[in-house]
Amino acid sequence: MKKTILAILPVLLIASAFQLSTTHKNKPAAPIITADVKGRIDATLKRFTDSGKTAGVSALIFEKGKEVYFNAFGYADREANRPMDRNTIVRIFSMTKPVTGVALMTLYEKGAFQLDEPLSKYCPEFTNMQVYKGVDANGNLITEPAKRPITIRDITRHTAGFAGMEIPALAKLVREANYMSPNNSLSEMAKKLASLPLEFHPGDQWAYGPSVDVQAYLVEKLSGKPFDQYVKETILDPLKMTNTHYVVPENDLNRFAALYNRSDAGVLTRVPDAQANAFNTKDWALKPGGFGLTSTLDDYMKFTQMLVNKGMLGNVRILKPETVKLMSTSHLSDTITKRLWLPSKGRVGFGIDFAVRTQPPANKEENNGVVGEFFWDGAASTMFWVDPANELTAVLFTQLVPFDKVKLHKSFRDAVYGEFNSAGIK
Repeated sequence: MKKTILAILPVLLIASAFQLSTTHKNKPAAPIITADVKGRIDATLKRFTDSGKTAGVSALIFEKGKEVYFNAFGYADREANRPMDRNTIVRIFSMTKPVTGVALMTLYEKGAFQLDEPLSKYCPEFTNMQVYKGVDANGNLITEPAKRPITIRDITRHTAGFAGMEIPALAKLVREANYMSPNNSLSEMAKKLASLPLEFHPGDQWAYGPSVDVQAYLVEKLSGKPFDQYVKETILDPLKMTNTHYVVPENDLNRFAALYNRSDAGVLTRVPDAQANAFNTKDWALKPGGFGLTSTLDDYMKFTQMLVNKGMLGNVRILKPETVKLMSTSHLSDTITKRLWLPSKGRVGFGIDFAVRTQPPANKEENNGVVGEFFWDGAASTMFWVDPANELTAVLFTQLVPFDKVKLHKSFRDAVYGEFNSAGIK
């Protein structure tokens, strides 16, 4: 009997170990958003409105396909005593960019272009670009031919080198060209932009600029449709994003949030409506890819849920899983060391219209997040992220300029994931 038990003991141990490992493997991960976490988020967001750091704030979080958090605090319109709520329409500014990227990549899936093709193949305005070298003794620009053409990949990851406001001599030309005037069509915008020297050789640096507006122009060229029409037909309508527009419908203006400016002294003042609403209450010629859309929490959540579900929402497929993976993988090589303010977002790279977290937070001062998450934000301090590891998506809305000087995003992320832990987030 003893020999028999000894003989089968190794088998029993192996079976037991297999059962334990299988049980552990199949055990679902603990949820991120628990009752305690909801309370922590509530307290965090309420603190920002109670202290007057922002007039109103709202947030929506989905985890594993289900809504796990929503709340709103403060005012969409403080002067009218109108509370921030689920149906408030806000200016999402640069959160327009990922929508543009998805529109472009639907054409990529159809074989309309390859990422490393020259942009000039489809937009000849960008042929034979010149690059700024300096100015001579008389103040005249010195330029040289670009070492290589701008590629489509460059305009999806902000490495094209388009002229910005950092170099005075180029800034003067940018102001004179006024390429982003709302009276310009995308075609006129592209011609004026292409007439300016580049700030650096394509692929040499990361610099935020009009790259995504050029993507919108490329969508028009490849699809043969106005950009806003293509976005509506390809993304907004299929996802039932019925509250997302460039121009806020007149009967929805009562839901449109006011925009607030916070001074260095911490005083919150309303940006005059004539200025704040100028772009979104008139049907301008320019339908930019880089900014301009307005949306609601639920609408934008549909977009993020499509992304976390690898290109699909319900029965509607917008992109293939491999395309979402391509977009949410960093395309910045280590040779691109000059990255403007991108490192302020955390230890991230940049994919196709998303920042992509490549390493865990280094310390408690860095924005919290999970490796593999992809995200972006908007000039009025809105933000979203997609966390594939936890199947979690978060959308945060407020209407505050300048961009997040109050560290709302850092506080919100800490409230969701817990404060920095050197062992890492779940």
